[in-house]
Amino acid sequence: MSAKSYWIATALVAGMYLTTGAMDLAHAPPMADGMARLGYPPYVMSLLGVWKILGAAALLAPGLPRVKEWAYAGITFNLTGAAFSHAVSRDAAANVAIPLVLLGLAAISWVLRPQSRRLGVVPAPDVPSGIPAAPRVA
Repeated sequence: MSAKSYWIATALVAGMYLTTGAMDLAHAPPMADGMARLGYPPYVMSLLGVWKILGAAALLAPGLPRVKEWAYAGITFNLTGAAFSHAVSRDAAANVAIPLVLLGLAAISWVLRPQSRRLGVVPAPDVPSGIPAAPRVA
């Protein structure tokens, strides 16, 4: 797979998160109805909306590998929680499957991310005694 595949998967996930995050913050009727059907109070949409928008921004921003790892983790928690919530509410199968498909896209984005967007080993500063220091993990 290529950088193009990475950007397609990342753009789809980020686009979905920016869109649904804005809808959550606006308490758009489709989102509010879905949250009520699942038994969540309306204020949860405000919290999720902020997190979704910040997560999408983190995925798209250059650098920031540690922030990206947290964003991917948050996306994983959000999407598995959404699928689980739909499943235990006996919602339509499509409503269970959609978050899992998005999770697959997020996983593709994570696996294909370029080296500049990954956590790596940060070299230790020079040690004056001449004894090489062990590398520190970022």
